[in-house]
Amino acid sequence: MTTMSMDRIRIRGGHRLSGEIAISGAKNASLPLMAAGLLTEERLVLSRVPVLADTTTMGQLLAQHGIAVERITNDGHTLSLGGAITNTEAPYDIVRKMRASILVLGPLLVRTRQARVSLPGGCAIGTRPVDLHLKGLEQMGAVIELDGGYVNARAPQGLHGATIVFPMPSVGATENLVMAACLADGRTVLANAAREPEITDLCDCLVAMGAQISGIGTDRLTIDGVHALHGAHHEVIADRIETGTYACAAAITGGALHLAGGRMDHLGAVTRTLAEAGVEITETPTGLDVRRMNGLHGVDAITEPYPGFPTDMQAQYMVLMSVAEGASLVTETIFENRFMHVPELNRMGANINVHGKSAIVRGVPYLSGAPVMATDLRASVSLVLAGLAARGETIVNEVYHLDRGFEAVEQKLAACGADIERIPG
Repeated sequence: MTTMSMDRIRIRGGHRLSGEIAISGAKNASLPLMAAGLLTEERLVLSRVPVLADTTTMGQLLAQHGIAVERITNDGHTLSLGGAITNTEAPYDIVRKMRASILVLGPLLVRTRQARVSLPGGCAIGTRPVDLHLKGLEQMGAVIELDGGYVNARAPQGLHGATIVFPMPSVGATENLVMAACLADGRTVLANAAREPEITDLCDCLVAMGAQISGIGTDRLTIDGVHALHGAHHEVIADRIETGTYACAAAITGGALHLAGGRMDHLGAVTRTLAEAGVEITETPTGLDVRRMNGLHGVDAITEPYPGFPTDMQAQYMVLMSVAEGASLVTETIFENRFMHVPELNRMGANINVHGKSAIVRGVPYLSGAPVMATDLRASVSLVLAGLAARGETIVNEVYHLDRGFEAVEQKLAACGADIERIPG
């Protein structure tokens, strides 16, 4: 996808969803796993990679570093990565599309002792500084200068182990540093590390490639550097944000869905919060069954690092609360601009008031269809959810945000009874 899609999505609400939705591989796991392809010249084969604008962008970025990226199955879900690094610059025109591009910094630096990476773009949901990435690499021996919107990094003597204590858990910094540490000289300890399932997935893949990592799944990772990593086969975990999103879709329409491949143990606080709100989630041998029990009730939520309530589920949950009985308080502690969907939901008849980092959501009997504008990735899917529940027709504009993170959303929903279609731009 070279240009931003001007497609729109039209939804006629009021249809209960029923049936099965196959949960795709996790976008937020796939991007660091693809970056790990820079750590070896041998072939890294990743299966269950979702076909998304972001994974396409990461493929383009790796290709210009010299890595051959091939989709080796007809559905495009299996990628083969391999080759020698021929270029250590990650240019602005690619990096500006996606924040996860910064994840090439650690691998490039530890492999080639130099890297020039543009400061990243992506969603406009607030400042997500990369200073924790840079400070950690400096502790490992990197010399870093910021120049003209680029990070210029070099490690003339190579990177060495260090004990790095994060002031707050950072998913991206944990991923970048764990990759760099795998090939650094000596032992690296990452304390107060983020412990999202996507980080565990990355560590599992790195171990399959020959890395020595202990403490996987905890907030203290110990990495003993090795001389080289080799190729491996790895399957990407299911997308827990997509799982939670479709759970909300089942609940908001009063339907029942089987989310094939969804995992309860990855949902963290989402399961408990939805259960309190009146949504039943049951684990089965093949995934999760989700249905609304009786009415929906207002339940407060506060976004926190995993296993707390994820910031990436906040917008979807707010839609659910907008048609629940009573009031709820949704507090965003991770990003400061994560309420840009609120004016659009209010246009559809929601009653939401923002006070600083919190939003008071007073449930209304129903939402009404309206033309709305997607402002970021998770906000865009929240507007789709609102459209499913609304009376009348909703048009969601600027859906290129949606295409960055949700695979085949209109096909998956239409197959379960939603009246939804994409209108080409």
